[in-house]
Amino acid sequence: MTSKETILNNIKSNIGTQYDMPDFKMNAIQYPDKIARFSEVLKSVGGVAYILKPSEDVNEVIKTIYPDAKVIASNIPGINCANLNPDKLDDAHKLTGIDLAVVNGELGVAENACVWIPQNVVHKAIYFIAEEMVLLLDKDNLVNNMHEAYQQITFNESGFGIFISGPSKTADIEQALVIGAHGVKGLTVILK
Repeated sequence: MTSKETILNNIKSNIGTQYDMPDFKMNAIQYPDKIARFSEVLKSVGGVAYILKPSEDVNEVIKTIYPDAKVIASNIPGINCANLNPDKLDDAHKLTGIDLAVVNGELGVAENACVWIPQNVVHKAIYFIAEEMVLLLDKDNLVNNMHEAYQQITFNESGFGIFISGPSKTADIEQALVIGAHGVKGLTVILK
């Protein structure tokens, strides 16, 4: 038994009456057009939403948006514009110098333009060390709000996942906004 379990068992044994959890219903915000809301909010936090047309090739779109990217990392099958599979590296320190990371998002949230990314790469540092990032997201996997998102997310074997919304930014120092201070400098979500 872990120390956490011991503590919780001690608390339970010293509580008199047990109560059932209350029935909690929330009328959280809903959007008539989740894609439009997601795109609008993503733009407001410094990111870009791109809606992929059925006739477009995602590789060509990525090369058009990021023509200067020399080192493109991705482990996604079918992303042929990538010239580095980060999962083939034995050490996360070798991820330095990546111009663009292309990763899969699992779930998007219209309310705040967050994208849930479970760890589906060997080195999670890829999410933070690349200069720019493209998140691929199925537009059918957009939900209205974080309440709906938390009902749907699951953790894989790694136990790690992260919500990302826009490029990295901070205004801690002298209240001056700095983009890319501790992560990617630019983020594009391609809704397919």
